[in-house]
Amino acid sequence: MMRHDLLSMDFEELSAFIAALELPKYRAAQMFEWFHRHTASFDANFFKQMNNLPKSLIRTLEETCITSYCTTTEIKSSASSETKKYLFALSDGVLIESVQMNYSFGDSVCISTQAGCKMGCSFCASGAGGFIRNLTAGEMLAQVHTVRKNILGKLSGIVLMGCGEPLDNFEQTIKFLKIIADPKSLGISMRSITLSTCGLVPEIRKLADMCLKINLAISLHAPNDRLRKAIMPIANVYSIRELMDVCRYYTERTARRITFEYALIAGTNDQPSHAHELIKLLSGMLCHVNLIPINSIAEEDTIKRSDLQHFAKILNKNHIPTTIRRTIGADINAACGQLRARPWGSGATRNA
Repeated sequence: MMRHDLLSMDFEELSAFIAALELPKYRAAQMFEWFHRHTASFDANFFKQMNNLPKSLIRTLEETCITSYCTTTEIKSSASSETKKYLFALSDGVLIESVQMNYSFGDSVCISTQAGCKMGCSFCASGAGGFIRNLTAGEMLAQVHTVRKNILGKLSGIVLMGCGEPLDNFEQTIKFLKIIADPKSLGISMRSITLSTCGLVPEIRKLADMCLKINLAISLHAPNDRLRKAIMPIANVYSIRELMDVCRYYTERTARRITFEYALIAGTNDQPSHAHELIKLLSGMLCHVNLIPINSIAEEDTIKRSDLQHFAKILNKNHIPTTIRRTIGADINAACGQLRARPWGSGATRNA
């Protein structure tokens, strides 16, 4: 018998489920509030914790439903205490990582949308072990809720930049966004959510047509097709021209600024000529560039950091708004490009 995944249901789906059980409508509101506002543990005892429901209904849920388990296996804290990395085990034993980041304005959580990744970018650890499976919306939510229990202050933002390509898991990612933003759930503003993609052109167009108010970040990392193909296999599918066309469509449809992420790799994409190509590529677009200090991974130990300040100076001087991403969590392999889907004791990661 197929079990219902309750945490992956939006409020309308949960209401329909309750109606099918011939239960009062208010039960849906009780359950939805419990899922998203309480600090329950997302484990095999989840249903037993629901003390706002009658025992007979809890038995029915245990027999017919599942919730998206997200058991904390281990937590590592950075030396600066700005970052915590979580190793989670899902209900089938698959491992994923999430990161809690502390800022002066509140804490953000970086979640995974897939276990592993298909994209194979040369500088990223997430796809080094291959693709395992997509996560459900409930498994994405469980990461947020589990980390939220450990946040003393305000949850200020959510970043979809962990393992996986969010737009390669389009339906579940969109469902996650809608549930987390629902006022009956956490009510997180879409403007406080950032989704990062390596550039799946059809999905960016679909996202544009939905006119969500999220922050869209495009992993660009090169100003031309030749260079981008060398470090990002997705560039063999979609050209930079196709990507720029859909990005302009996105800004026109949503009136939202796009962030272009550019990880500087010494001797590869960091020359002044690359900066000037990038200026020509992005001129006139509603965007800004976020330069990323590259982080070493075990599979590519020849990758070295470059001079971000000089590159940023060229872009800013030529009217391309540019910022440099603050590096946090590298000492626990929790920085950009370092997340994985494997046990920490495997020896597969090393500090940048």
